[in-house]
Amino acid sequence: MRESGILLPVSSLSSKYGIGCFSKEAYEFIDFLKAAGQKEWQILPLGPTGYGDSPYQAFSTFAGNPYYIDLETLIQQGLLTEEECEQADFGSCESYVDYEKMYFARFAVLKKAFARFDQNTEDYIEFIRREDYWLEDYCLYMAVKDSLGGVAWTEWEPALRDRHEVALEAARKVLSEEIVFYRFQQYMFYKQWNGIHDYAKNNGVKIIGDIPIYVAFDSADTWSNPELFQFTEANLPKAVAGCPPDGFSATGQLWGNPLYDWEYHKKTGYAWWQKRISHCFKMYDVVRVDHFRGFDEYYSIPYGDKTAQFGHWEKGPGLELFETLKNNLGDLSIIAEDLGFLTESVLKLVKDTGYPGMKVLQFAFDSREESDYLPHNYSRNCVVYTGTHDNDTVMGWYDSMNEHDRDFASRYMNNARTPHDEIAWDFIRLAQASVADLCIIPIQDYLCLGKEARINTPSTLGDNWKWRLKKGQLTDTLIENIRRITRLYGRI
Repeated sequence: MRESGILLPVSSLSSKYGIGCFSKEAYEFIDFLKAAGQKEWQILPLGPTGYGDSPYQAFSTFAGNPYYIDLETLIQQGLLTEEECEQADFGSCESYVDYEKMYFARFAVLKKAFARFDQNTEDYIEFIRREDYWLEDYCLYMAVKDSLGGVAWTEWEPALRDRHEVALEAARKVLSEEIVFYRFQQYMFYKQWNGIHDYAKNNGVKIIGDIPIYVAFDSADTWSNPELFQFTEANLPKAVAGCPPDGFSATGQLWGNPLYDWEYHKKTGYAWWQKRISHCFKMYDVVRVDHFRGFDEYYSIPYGDKTAQFGHWEKGPGLELFETLKNNLGDLSIIAEDLGFLTESVLKLVKDTGYPGMKVLQFAFDSREESDYLPHNYSRNCVVYTGTHDNDTVMGWYDSMNEHDRDFASRYMNNARTPHDEIAWDFIRLAQASVADLCIIPIQDYLCLGKEARINTPSTLGDNWKWRLKKGQLTDTLIENIRRITRLYGRI
């Protein structure tokens, strides 16, 4: 079935109090999608973020980001007052998130709500019981981390770092109030998110979630389950993840994430992966898995290296992991992020899983060579994007194209007469008209916004993950324009 949807991070909603969250604007965006004939809302990972604010470097693969808890809902529940929220400084810019102010203000306000929260409700007690397999380790990890000024767990005193039970029990007693505060955050996060997810399902909109293949080095996942990773006896990585040197980077990309001990995972029947993926499908209807290539082969860089130049390739779990997931969890709606240089074995893995891969139009128009990203080369079983969160907007990208590539794109689309400020719609039309079963367009491209609306520039810090919609940008005219082009190409 041909369908289409929109990519918009939750943080980019125009909610009150400094950042997009699980507020009425999230429900209104679902109404917008439904009215515009869209069947999918693709978001970015929802985990709690740390330094750099990247949703792909979270403190837990299971926990949710407390920034997304809607304060207006807490006001309605009597846990906060409007005055308390108005007095907090969440930043004054409507268009961008001020993460520094968010960090200092959001937790202070949530602590006030926590002080008035009834911990004896059946719903809260059931949540703690149901999520125990990750919740208690995460809350203890965050409480200890806070008490030590935020340093990574590898710098904690050895007894806590290595999880000696006496040290853990002492920390639980001393930090009991902080632990319960983090429990409260997760309860509110999931209660509010589940309400949004249910609303989307009831309105025919599927949520496409997103998970990175790796977890962050400094995370509750690595601290509480070091056996899952390629660690030394001192709980330091033997090697870390990244990408080799290429035409874009002479020294490669050093991500620094710990690598999985795939032999251990295999011995356990991939039990942790089953928990992780099962958890995802409680939250989302479809899951996009980042860096799918790493399941076939992963790039291993010696720990301590300053660049990725001296890494090497190792074999990943391959098809066995996904057959295990299917046998135990059933058919899963997964999108394989298969971008970049792909070997024959990666292509075979994607094909053997049956998962749709990704096609990005911004990768298609290199006039020097034929590209698999040109729509006439697509198969139906794929997801087409004008761009992703890692790309510039179409308008920003188009303005930076060289003359030959821009001429090639113009001839390919026969768009010589299109006004410059509407050029994004030609690429949207190309994506919508393709044979791809699913078409996902970032909302910035529907709005014909420039580089100021870019979400992320890889390998940079400081200006990423900040862009937000302004109130009033999602108009009735935009709804009609999106619905018209969606209907025209048979995606309604």
